[in-house]
Amino acid sequence: MTTPRDAPRPGLTAIVPCNDLDRSEAFYRRLGFARDAGDDYPRSEYRMLTGPHGATVHLTDAVEGWVVPGRNPFGLYFYVPDVDGLAARMRDDIVEAERAPEHKEWGMYEFSLSDPDGVLVRVGWPSRLVGG
Repeated sequence: MTTPRDAPRPGLTAIVPCNDLDRSEAFYRRLGFARDAGDDYPRSEYRMLTGPHGATVHLTDAVEGWVVPGRNPFGLYFYVPDVDGLAARMRDDIVEAERAPEHKEWGMYEFSLSDPDGVLVRVGWPSRLVGG
């Protein structure tokens, strides 16, 4: 069996419920995500975004009252080798006091953000591959 060149790679994609899809899409665009060229899903209820290095995230309308910013239990981890470059672009949104990435005790060089609905978004890369 042959696989078309544009077929997705096997993997797992998070489907993130959002209170305001336009606002959420704008946040993920700042992280480098964009809609796929052939994206023809309804713009009002579902968005499929692809980011650097093949990362994907899908955004969907949340049921009213289900997603409460400040009490949102969802989280994402975005693995990206250029942690410092992304941190520089997102500096004002970083939730850590230093507003900069740091080496964590669990072996990751990372920083954290909160999306418009309070989803924790950690951005990192293994410390052993970053140095310092």
